[in-house]
Amino acid sequence: MNLVYFGVIGALIIVVLYNTIKILKEYERGVIFFLGRFQIVKGPGLIILIPGIQKMTKVDLRVIVMDVPTQDVISRDNVSVKVNAVIYFRIVDPEKAVIRVADVFEATSQLSQTTLRSVLGQHELDDMLSEREKLNSDIQGLLDQRTDNWGIKVANVEIKHVDLDESMIRAIAQQAEAERARRAKIINAEAEKQAATMLAEAAHILAKEDQALQLRYLQTLKEISNERTNTIVFPIPLEFLEPMLKLVRKKSQK
Repeated sequence: MNLVYFGVIGALIIVVLYNTIKILKEYERGVIFFLGRFQIVKGPGLIILIPGIQKMTKVDLRVIVMDVPTQDVISRDNVSVKVNAVIYFRIVDPEKAVIRVADVFEATSQLSQTTLRSVLGQHELDDMLSEREKLNSDIQGLLDQRTDNWGIKVANVEIKHVDLDESMIRAIAQQAEAERARRAKIINAEAEKQAATMLAEAAHILAKEDQALQLRYLQTLKEISNERTNTIVFPIPLEFLEPMLKLVRKKSQK
């Protein structure tokens, strides 16, 4: 009997000590309730509770990484895409995280899904593909604002994948090809414009200087003479015949 009695007493002491003495790590805090009412936040280190009167809820303050499940999003230009993301957040106010929301992680997960659909639905597909940094910042700011009442600080949001169906991928490829063709035509048009401007300037200069025009004519003759051909036909400018015409006029006047 004595052994059984001492065994029962020992077990009761162990249970009491287990419910009385708590040790919290550096990244943990304990929300203490006294007869069901919030009393204080304690930790880290050794915590002593009054069994049956005080209760403690442990809270982890480290950064938590949470995947946002793939969401079907319809963009502002009526394109259906599948988007998933990841959020990084931590609890900064253990009291709010325990008292104001039943399950802080489930609540944050559901809110992140609805916020992701809401923010991306206000943008066009091109924005989702080219402006992810801005969208990440918008989602992070909105989530941080909405979860502040739960004692949550959202540090970062990253959109991981934007999945398109095959028909949309082909359409984007065709659009990119058309854009490249448009740019090539613009470049060619600019080159032709510059060449035409330079030719007009050259013609203007040659028109002012007769010697320059004659030199250009002689250079053209030289280039033609280098070609392998049996017959060469070239015009003679009237400017070249002007000295001969003057000589003929003088002889006729005599």
